Amino acid sequence: MTAGPAPAATTPTGTLPIVAVTMGDGAGVGPEVIVPAVVHPDTLARCRPVVIGDAGRLRAAAGILGQDVEIVAVDGPAQAEFGGNRINVIDLGLLPDDLPWGAVSPVAGEAAYQYIRVAAELAVQGAVQAICTAPLNKEALHAAGHRFPGHTELLAHLTGTEEVSMMLSTPKVKVVHVTTHIGLIDAVAKIEPGLVERTVRRGHEALVRSGIANPKIGVCGINPHAGENGLFGYGEEEEKIVPALRVLQADGIDARGPLPADTAFFLAGRGDYDLIVAMYHDQGHAPVKVLGIEAGVNITVGLPVIRTSVDHGTAFDIAGKGVADPRSMVEALRQAAELASRPAA
Repeated sequence: MTAGPAPAATTPTGTLPIVAVTMGDGAGVGPEVIVPAVVHPDTLARCRPVVIGDAGRLRAAAGILGQDVEIVAVDGPAQAEFGGNRINVIDLGLLPDDLPWGAVSPVAGEAAYQYIRVAAELAVQGAVQAICTAPLNKEALHAAGHRFPGHTELLAHLTGTEEVSMMLSTPKVKVVHVTTHIGLIDAVAKIEPGLVERTVRRGHEALVRSGIANPKIGVCGINPHAGENGLFGYGEEEEKIVPALRVLQADGIDARGPLPADTAFFLAGRGDYDLIVAMYHDQGHAPVKVLGIEAGVNITVGLPVIRTSVDHGTAFDIAGKGVADPRSMVEALRQAAELASRPAA
C-alpha cells in the first residue's frame, strides 16, 4: 500500500523545523553547496539545518570556498545549536582525508548511503521534520553494493514505501513523473491507468499541502501530439491515460489531458497549469532544466517523510574547485522548511 502524505511538523508552536541535510557523495559538489547554503540568512530564517555527513570533508570544502564557518560535530539534532556561522554536523567519519575530488569512489558511495539511512531513521522517529539531500553518484552507490537508481528509490526502500513519485519544482513550472529511472521502452510498458491515477493524486496532495487549494493539473500524452487521435502510436493515450483522467475528474480533481508534451510546458509557464504530469524521465526533466537548474528542486512525493533535493548531480568536473552554485540547495532547504511548516493535506 502506498504511503500517505508526510506527517505534519512535530516542532513546538513558534519554533523552526529541523531539516536533516545529507552530504551526498563526498567526492562531488555536495559539501561545497552545503557549506554556504546552511548558513545562508534565508535558510536560518526558515529552518534549523543539521548536516549528516563528515565534518572533515565540510571543513575541506569551507577551506576551498574561503568561507569562515564553525563546523561542530553533534550527537544528534537535540544537541545542535543554531545561529551565526555555526554548522552542526552528525559526523559519521566515513571518508578518508585524502579522498580525491571528482572521482568515483565506492567509499564515498557507501558513505552517501549511510548519510541517507541515518536521515531516514531520524525523520521516521520525528527527530527531524524534513530531509534535504545533496547529490549522490549512482555509479559510486552501485560500486558500494547498493543497487538503487537514486535517492527516490533508496528512500522508498528505507521507509518501506511501495511507490513514490519524483516532482521537480521551479518558480515557473512543477512536474511530477509517472516513470523515472527506467528505459523509454520499459517506461511505456509500465504506464497503466492505475499508475497514472496514483501519480496524479500524489502530485495533487503535494500542491494542496503547499497551499494551492484546487490545483490545475495538465497530463502529458506519451506519443507526439498526444497521439493525434490515433495518427501516432497505437492508442496508448486512450488505453493508459484517459481512463485515469475519468476517475480523477469524477473525484473532483482538475486533471486535464492527454496534452501534447511540446505545448504543455508552455501552457504551464504562462500559468494555465499548476502542475504538469510527465510520462517519462526526459519528457519532464528536459524542459525544467532548460529553465535553469539553479532554481530547481527535486521533491519526493508519497513518502511518509518530507524530502527535497537539489536538481543537479555531483558535477565531478567542477568538484573541489570552489565554483559550485549553492542556489539550488538554498531553494531546496526553503521548500523543505515550507512543507514541514504546513499541516498535512
